[in-house]
Amino acid sequence: MEQNSAVNNPSPTPFAPTYLHGTKANLKLGALLEVGFNSNYSQYGQLNHIYFTGTLDAAIWGAELASGDGRERIYLVEPTGSIEDDPNLTDKKFPGNPTRSYRSQHPLRIVGEVTSWQGHHPEQIKAMKDGLAKLRDQGLDEIEN
Repeated sequence: MEQNSAVNNPSPTPFAPTYLHGTKANLKLGALLEVGFNSNYSQYGQLNHIYFTGTLDAAIWGAELASGDGRERIYLVEPTGSIEDDPNLTDKKFPGNPTRSYRSQHPLRIVGEVTSWQGHHPEQIKAMKDGLAKLRDQGLDEIEN
């Protein structure tokens, strides 16, 4: 049986992956997101990784669920070091990483901001927050850090 060389040897692409980070922090272009600061989700305190995604929908959820009173923002970010699949989602909740969720112990550089995006419906956000609160009450909202 002949193998499809296009599948086994995909051609290189000139485009780098796009990574996004949703937050309520007001950051400047060129700033670095680094470990050692409190999580976007205050209940977790300081984390050993910076979390980010390759999908706009996951970044929107990040911005909408972040703690704080600031405006919801989505930044385009560039990893400065190695990255890995987020073990809190990949193959646990979403096999195969369809949310394209990642993390890194290295800083992420802010290279742009997505200024036009549509958030989730308020009822969806409430349902998500209620679900997360239920997990927290059950002690099931831990992050593998």
